[in-house]
Amino acid sequence: MIATAPLSEFFEGLFGGEPSGFWAGPGRVNLIGEHTDYNDGLVLPFAIDRWAVAALRLRSDRTIRLATDYVDGVVETTLDRIGPAGLSGWSAYPLGVVWALGEHGADLTDLPGFDLALTSDVPVGAGLSSSAAIESAVGMALNEAWQLGLDRQTLARVGQRAENVVVGAPTGIMDQSASLLGAPDCAVFLDCRSLDAEVVPLGLDAAGIEVLVVDTRVSHAHADGGYASRRTACEAGARILGVPMLRDVTVADLDRVRTLLDDVTFRRVRHVVTENQRVLDTVRLLRHEGPSAIGALLDASHASMRDDFEISTPELDLATDVARAHGAIGARVTGGGFGGCVIALVPVDAVATVTDGVREAFASAGFTEPGIFNVRPVAGAGRIEVTP
Repeated sequence: MIATAPLSEFFEGLFGGEPSGFWAGPGRVNLIGEHTDYNDGLVLPFAIDRWAVAALRLRSDRTIRLATDYVDGVVETTLDRIGPAGLSGWSAYPLGVVWALGEHGADLTDLPGFDLALTSDVPVGAGLSSSAAIESAVGMALNEAWQLGLDRQTLARVGQRAENVVVGAPTGIMDQSASLLGAPDCAVFLDCRSLDAEVVPLGLDAAGIEVLVVDTRVSHAHADGGYASRRTACEAGARILGVPMLRDVTVADLDRVRTLLDDVTFRRVRHVVTENQRVLDTVRLLRHEGPSAIGALLDASHASMRDDFEISTPELDLATDVARAHGAIGARVTGGGFGGCVIALVPVDAVATVTDGVREAFASAGFTEPGIFNVRPVAGAGRIEVTP
């Protein structure tokens, strides 16, 4: 966990006095189920031990002051000026949460302002959902400070609403749900249509398996056109097929679907449909055989994202191939694609071999040196204790 003492000192230096508390929101890794969430589909993410941490103190007026230790300066506004338009930069994430809380029942006309300072060790643009980590930390902080009484599922919808409308990224609800609903050594099996969520034990420690993340350092942004164009293709496919969402198409339907769609749209649809089935198969195998049995499903997911959804990159493909060749059980791109990270399930005794192999392969290919680290599934967002 991020030490809170430096953040407290940062807060005091800017705003005077101590914050009233600290709230942490974890990033997430999606084990499987990519680009299914905004199609009302199935996902299986887990919260990771990388966090955004918010220090907050309510004020006696309507002023909002925001600061972060990775951008100079203080952003100042008031609750009376909060709206979905005109917000940009890093402050759009916390201010978007404020606006979205108003959309979900908070009466912003009768609430005090606040001072808030943020820090984070979730890599930005790596596909580990640094944005949802911020939204979850801020949402939990304001929910408690303002005594709103909202449950975690509602706060996930708040974070998604902020991301979609204020930030302008057409993401689904997976990231915020993982950040808020996570549990130690477990994944969150989420139905993005009903929002029913079930905690599924991963059993990584018992199986002697680590989750290794390879950050290719090829940055991506969900607000960019590639992500939006994939979503548009999915919506077009559903419209042509006469179904509400691609969730309503099954693997058995694909032969018929192929005759109704152009090649590109069909391949986008096929990825979503087969990925939903892979999520179901992964959950079944985890329950009955454990994490050692799911490698082929991770590999198939990557192939589908590479060939059908076309969101991989040479760096992502190299990382997955080399990780498998050096002992990984399975590997795939995680997150929105077009850069970011690969996750690999690796037996503990093969971690060093996989790490060295990927670094050497990147150097030989002339790619930027990747960041490689392991992550653990952890509990979801909440208040944290003061730590040195």
